[in-house]
Amino acid sequence: MFALVPGLALAGVLAAVSMTLSSRLDLGVSPLIFAIVLGLLVGNLLPMQAPGKHLAGLEWCKKRLLRIGVAFYGINITLQQIADVGKGALLVDFIMLVSTLGIAYLLGRRWLGLDVPTSLLVGSGSAICGAAAIMATEPVVRAKPQQTTVAVGTVVLFGTLAMFIYPLLYPFLGLSPQAMGIYTGATIHEVAQVVAAGSAMGADITQVSVIAKLTRVMMLAPFLILLGAWLSRSQGGTAVRAPLPWFAFGFIAIVILNSVLSLPLSLVENIKVLDTWALTMAMGALGLGTQLAGIKHVGWKPLALAACLFAHLTVTGLGVTHLVSAWLS
Repeated sequence: MFALVPGLALAGVLAAVSMTLSSRLDLGVSPLIFAIVLGLLVGNLLPMQAPGKHLAGLEWCKKRLLRIGVAFYGINITLQQIADVGKGALLVDFIMLVSTLGIAYLLGRRWLGLDVPTSLLVGSGSAICGAAAIMATEPVVRAKPQQTTVAVGTVVLFGTLAMFIYPLLYPFLGLSPQAMGIYTGATIHEVAQVVAAGSAMGADITQVSVIAKLTRVMMLAPFLILLGAWLSRSQGGTAVRAPLPWFAFGFIAIVILNSVLSLPLSLVENIKVLDTWALTMAMGALGLGTQLAGIKHVGWKPLALAACLFAHLTVTGLGVTHLVSAWLS
């Protein structure tokens, strides 16, 4: 147990700095993103004199603490919130999630020649909930730290781009505030990025976009369960044993409990804060353990894949939102 303390302390310091930067700068950037960037800087520019001393705690953060954080991420969602936005948001979310994951796998594997973990990590980050989805998918696909870091980098780049583009395009898209909220929540990568983009367009759009986004986050659990089952059957024709994503079941359980029980608001808020700490520490630990020299070998292909998925989300997502809105009107 004491062997974990140095690594936990280092990840905790990175998390504290990241959360402070996220709140003070108010740029709509998640503390998870700050954590991986700071981790990369510290791990590569200021290498630790005794890495073995920190290794046990950092590995615990990347594995155990990450899974706990993903499970408790369900505290952000209730079934009532999903019902509030109606079947329109649910349908757009589902179509975009399934199509984005399908394109990520087919384009990544068959046309770009990427490995399965990288294709699925970039796909999950684009299709579901950015860095949190990538971190949750990483143990299921058994990705290397470099693959995970590259996938997170694509979320930072294209999610931030969307955060600034959507408010500029809104007057020209022909969408109602309700439809624009659904479109924003169903196609922008990170929750924080959705909040930032929605806030630039109005309070009514922000509310709908956040709920639509959280509905999309809800789909993380079934995705992980189905992915684990698929990988357990075959991967490139070779049978493998994928780890059971128990944290996905925990995620579902937390959502249900948060929906059926009248939990005190203070308790819910405290759990959210602790969960953010857990995920941010895990992201910092990932950055600390990633050497940029290893990322160079990944090449331009993950970026090309993420760019194609970004184009799909923005263009196809707009068309799907128009079609669903017209169908339900």
